[in-house]
Amino acid sequence: MKCVRLEGEVRVIVVALVVAAAACGTSETRQRSDTARATANPENGVATPGPTGRRSGAPLVFVTNEDSDNVTIIDSGTDSVIATVPAGKRPRGLRLSPDGKTLFVAVSGSPKGGPGVDESKLPPPDRRADGIAVIDVATLKPIRTLPGGNDPEAFAISNDGKTVYVSNEDAGTVSVLDVATGKLVDTVRVGEEPEGVTMRPDGKAVYVTSEATGSVAVIDVGRNRVVATIPTGKRPRSTVFTLDGAKAYVTAEVGGTVTVVDTKTNKPIKTIAVPDSGAKPMGTAISPDGKWVYVTNGRGGTLSVISTERDSIVASLRVGTRPWGVAVTPDGKKIYTANGPSNDVSVVDASSRTVVRRVPAGRSPWGVAIGR
Repeated sequence: MKCVRLEGEVRVIVVALVVAAAACGTSETRQRSDTARATANPENGVATPGPTGRRSGAPLVFVTNEDSDNVTIIDSGTDSVIATVPAGKRPRGLRLSPDGKTLFVAVSGSPKGGPGVDESKLPPPDRRADGIAVIDVATLKPIRTLPGGNDPEAFAISNDGKTVYVSNEDAGTVSVLDVATGKLVDTVRVGEEPEGVTMRPDGKAVYVTSEATGSVAVIDVGRNRVVATIPTGKRPRSTVFTLDGAKAYVTAEVGGTVTVVDTKTNKPIKTIAVPDSGAKPMGTAISPDGKWVYVTNGRGGTLSVISTERDSIVASLRVGTRPWGVAVTPDGKKIYTANGPSNDVSVVDASSRTVVRRVPAGRSPWGVAIGR
């Protein structure tokens, strides 16, 4: 009889444990579901936690989501989303301040268009939504929105962090913004439909791609005037410099090429054709050691690797659906690409040049920036 009682007690304990485990699992499932919903629907200007909400101490990866009006924040140590921060309408270009403490994001009230879209049928722009959103990196909270001219898309920050140069696609200009006062201090007319804006490493010039004119305008930052115009392939998108600033690489989306520029003469010295089927060269980034330039190829779905020593493509890999923005971790070990239509970010191992993970982001991820 004693053994029977013990056996019955064991049954009771086992049943209790099973019920408790089931309840715990249900609670965890509900918690994950609630967290996912909170991440996808940030409200009231407050950063919402991602699946982990924790930081590993590794650099953070910031991804703008053009169609969900927010920024996805990924911990590069775990490659997991830790937060989603509201930014404003149509966030696209983004950069970190030189000290890494502030994230700047270009937001726009202009309706989404693009090649082949009849802009006359689009709704009127909401100029109240145009600007440069400012987000505190430590708290992951929006601080304010600075004026940025009409339809800001991309921008560069001066080496001292005091000035922002913003491309205004609708106006064909670059707005010069004083960060401290939040005031527009100058406007520089460049080519039609300016897009990519990049500061030369020496801080003395800003290069601005103009999609409609197939050229790059070089702005002398001391005088805020265009001092050179460089011809490129059709529909240039972005520019990246070698670490010493001696050369620049300019992608041409429609041309399917990358133009190599001698920055001393501001003349093209070579045109690199991207052979990948359907390649539309768009975003650019350079490895921390300066040996490799990484180019996303849009509808081609690939990432090209250019040797800065040879000025030629040495590798190509498929990374995702229409990759746009691209950035490299400070140690050079990982590359991140924003894949717009698939709403995710590809994580590429730089040594093996293979995709090791895909991280869900918001709707239509556009740009990528990585902290230190």
